[in-house]
Amino acid sequence: MSLPDVVVPVYDGTDALCACLDALARTLPATARLHLVDDASPDPRVLPLLERFAAHAPFAVALHRQPRNLGFVSTVDAAMARIAGDVVLLNSDTVPTRGFLARLAACAAVDPRIATATPFSNNAEICSFPLFCRDNPLPADPEATAAACAAVGPAQYPDLPTGVGFCMYVRRAALDAIGGFDAETFGRGYGEENDFCRRAAGHGWRNVLCDDAFVAHRGGASFAATGLRPGGRNLARLQARYPGYHALVADFIARDPLAPRRARIEAALRAGTAVP
Repeated sequence: MSLPDVVVPVYDGTDALCACLDALARTLPATARLHLVDDASPDPRVLPLLERFAAHAPFAVALHRQPRNLGFVSTVDAAMARIAGDVVLLNSDTVPTRGFLARLAACAAVDPRIATATPFSNNAEICSFPLFCRDNPLPADPEATAAACAAVGPAQYPDLPTGVGFCMYVRRAALDAIGGFDAETFGRGYGEENDFCRRAAGHGWRNVLCDDAFVAHRGGASFAATGLRPGGRNLARLQARYPGYHALVADFIARDPLAPRRARIEAALRAGTAVP
């Protein structure tokens, strides 16, 4: 099974970035391909940090620094355009866990119509654990939570109304079929992955939860220095483009089909039966 390339867009946020890079060094296999894209960070510490990491990483690292700041959406689009295959978009304020990349790849492999796959996280809206649709704190031991996610039975890969962009597998065939993120509409960020997922669904693709994987997410640190915030005009643009979007998400939240899996994961953590 081939692994997707991992793309980490970067804009300042040095402390969170260090934690993300440390976790990637521990968790990515030697065959991985990592793309670090610095969106012209003004913090002078960022580029040397990325250069040191690229020089010593135990896997292939491509470092790209943009000559001017483009914003999150255009940064991601440009990165995906440079990659021939599938990609995993990973925020620089995440803490990846062992096996996350292989589990995402295995999830995508079960159905060629899967356009996106998102893992569980402590801070991932409809993919949040343990509390649904909450910004849960970073777990004390993300590896223990990841082990519990994988230990509670075979993955089911349930459908989602939208993927969540903190860590999202994106299939190249879907990108080729429907295009990338819409920077013209969503500007510098927020709402672009929801738009991509609904566009994909409209063309018969699936967006799923990789329910045996977990990636911790600090939240609010990736591209935070740009002043980007959720909601606002981009949410209105999303609703205007997909009038049924809010109702679709509201129905998913009301049904909460992920509740049984979350309960089993919590039980495994309490019992200490999952070994990182």
